[in-house]
This record gives sequence, C-alpha cells and structure tokens, in this order.
Amino acid sequence: MAGRTGVYPCYENQFQVDTSTSGTASMKDIADCVSFSVSFDNGVEEWTPFDQEGWARRLMTAKKLTISVTAKRNVGDAGNDAVAAMAFKNGRDVEKDFSWTFPDGTVVKLSGAVFNVKNIGSGESTAVAPLEFDVMSNGKPEVTTAA
Repeated sequence: MAGRTGVYPCYENQFQVDTSTSGTASMKDIADCVSFSVSFDNGVEEWTPFDQEGWARRLMTAKKLTISVTAKRNVGDAGNDAVAAMAFKNGRDVEKDFSWTFPDGTVVKLSGAVFNVKNIGSGESTAVAPLEFDVMSNGKPEVTTAA
C-alpha cells in the first residue's frame, strides 16, 4: 500500500495485537473491528512572561494516545481472543504490543500498550456479541512512515 495518495475508506486501517504467550512476538489482525476513534491527550504548559506584554507562551510537554475500538466478538480468531482474554485481568497482564497500520503503509506500534476491555458480549438478545476496548499508549509509540 506504500505510496498511495488521496482519500480512503476507514476500513483500510488495520489493527494487530501480539497473541504470543511465550514471549516471542506474534502479531495478528483483530477480526471484526467495525469502528474506531483516536484521541490525543496533550499536556501543554503555559506561562505569561513580562516581555510578551500579557500574551501567553506555550510548550507541549506531554502526549497520550488512546484508540477506542468497537468490534464483534469472534471466538477462535487469535487477535480477537487475545483482546477478550484480558477482560478479567489487571496490572501487567493487560499490556500487549499493538500496531495500527494506515492505508498508506505507515505503522504506529505501541509497545506494552494498556488494554482496557469494556464489553465482551453484552447487548440485545438478537444482536451480535460485541468486543469493545481502548488501547492506551504506555510510553512513546514507534512510528514507521511508509516508504
């Protein structure tokens, strides 16, 4: 997909999670993701020095990234199962590598991302069971731009 330009449908974004249990990374797609949103929480410090005559100066000093995903629970899919398995865990047991691949080939890798699983099956009796989760950065992401 590298080198693509122009507009694109959102479904061309793809998400992968580390499904390994042995320590050797095994990144797999997460099946049946249907929507996502991205939120940057930026820390901006500001001050008003005398020489600026009341005008504020600012510097961005911190960043956090949260990707909120709505999917359908797909039992047997390695990526979907890896996310769902964290629903009842805490601490370091909810940290996994995660990557987001853009349509142009850019990859954002979140090492040791924190997974906040919010729903693994509740809903209307005739609805398809959901899998809803937030992926939160845990340190600086690695961004590899498309060639």
